[in-house]
Amino acid sequence: MIGKIKFCTHCGHPVTLAIPRGDNRERHICERCDFIQYQNPKIVSGCIPCWGNKILLCKRAIEPRKGFWTVPAGYLEIGETIEQGARRETLEEACAVVESLDLYQIYNLPKIGQVYMIFKGRLKGPDGFGIGEESLDVKLVEETDIPWDKMAFKVIHSTLSRFVEERKQGEFSFRIDSTDYKW
Repeated sequence: MIGKIKFCTHCGHPVTLAIPRGDNRERHICERCDFIQYQNPKIVSGCIPCWGNKILLCKRAIEPRKGFWTVPAGYLEIGETIEQGARRETLEEACAVVESLDLYQIYNLPKIGQVYMIFKGRLKGPDGFGIGEESLDVKLVEETDIPWDKMAFKVIHSTLSRFVEERKQGEFSFRIDSTDYKW
């Protein structure tokens, strides 16, 4: 789904929605300078930080889903890798450092233009975390204490559910999934 863009980011003139020559889908095109504004999915990079059998969760202090629980995750910044993004988000939201990262889950959310890339990681230590600016609370919890009914996003709920099951089996697998839901 294309979001509505009204003005050109280059010259400020109004844009129209049309299929450019040589393309196959509608784009926002400037009527004055012919600049084409492409809209591409946003990458969300995150981490399931663990210490032993415990998982570090953050209670969101910002919308969307303020007051609900999640793992540290957020939009990838220009100039950083997905691993750097996952480490940065873990540090920003949970004041925690992860020592190792393994890509665990990719979730495509095409209707809202997002791709989640979730790593599993090991915390540097059991006490090395705190409440970051985007969190109301941060907890290192046992699997039995995960607040399943208060999870912020279904993709995180689904990923954590699979993670818990696979950890019980002692074997993790990488997976790519797609969904239409947002939360």
